[in-house]
Amino acid sequence: SLGSTAHCSAFTLNVCMSYGSRGEIVNACKSIAQRVVEGGLDPADITEEMFSGALLTGGKPDPDLVLRTSGECRVSNYLLWQLAYSELTFVTKNGPEFTKADLADVLTTYTARQRRFGK
Repeated sequence: SLGSTAHCSAFTLNVCMSYGSRGEIVNACKSIAQRVVEGGLDPADITEEMFSGALLTGGKPDPDLVLRTSGECRVSNYLLWQLAYSELTFVTKNGPEFTKADLADVLTTYTARQRRFGK
């Protein structure tokens, strides 16, 4: 139940259903453009942070790690803006076959990476 996990705050799980990142980006642009048209925003004041806030994930941290199962080595229109500095891991197993040991292996590999965030 929700009560039994209310104290847990170390992880954020996003479930995206009927989601497409390109559409999300277009909608964020439209939202910001509308503010410009209405005179409430100068285009020179548009920042990456403002754009991030206009996305569906606004206010949520970008993913540190994205795990893609099924052997596909692509992000498939998923969180395209938010994945800029995420670590990506691709495994050949399908989701139902993925075990706790597999997750432990992925996390061990992830923690050994040197994250530079574009620097």
